Amino acid sequence: MSLKKHQNADNTYETERLILRPMSAEDRDFVFELYNRPKFIQHIGNRNVNSVEDAENYILNRFAPQIERLGYGNYLLVTKDNNEKIGAVGIFEREGLDVVDIGYSLLEEFEGKGYAFEAAQKVKSIGMDNFGLSKISAIISKDNLSSQKLIEKLGLKFKKHVTLPGETEELNYYETE
Repeated sequence: MSLKKHQNADNTYETERLILRPMSAEDRDFVFELYNRPKFIQHIGNRNVNSVEDAENYILNRFAPQIERLGYGNYLLVTKDNNEKIGAVGIFEREGLDVVDIGYSLLEEFEGKGYAFEAAQKVKSIGMDNFGLSKISAIISKDNLSSQKLIEKLGLKFKKHVTLPGETEELNYYETE
């Protein structure tokens, strides 16, 4: 499956400490681990990734088509210094939201080091500067205070509470001005 070629031929980006590359089937073990961490399930939700095979299907059916269609999507975060897979960041089309949504998740052992902000800042710039998005949103659990601070630092402002289709939890909705 070949990705459409956009400004950046392989859709890989760099920050000071990270490489961001599109999630691919080879990342299935990592996605399985990340998506089953208690903190991921608490703040983002259970995505029913119950096996490595489920993780591969999730990547191929959810992430790959959006990158192919739009040129941006979900990126794996890899450290430059140790080549470690530490998390994911992306811009997603979500049912129930009119504005594409930025999202991120890290393995807990890499939290608190500024990686999420560094990656989210890069993805926001990819979306707005490279792909001409005029607005980006974020949805965050009401109890996820560290994520709320990060999103505000990124320049998004709280607008309202939303509940996504098929969900029961009311979330905080943020948007760029």
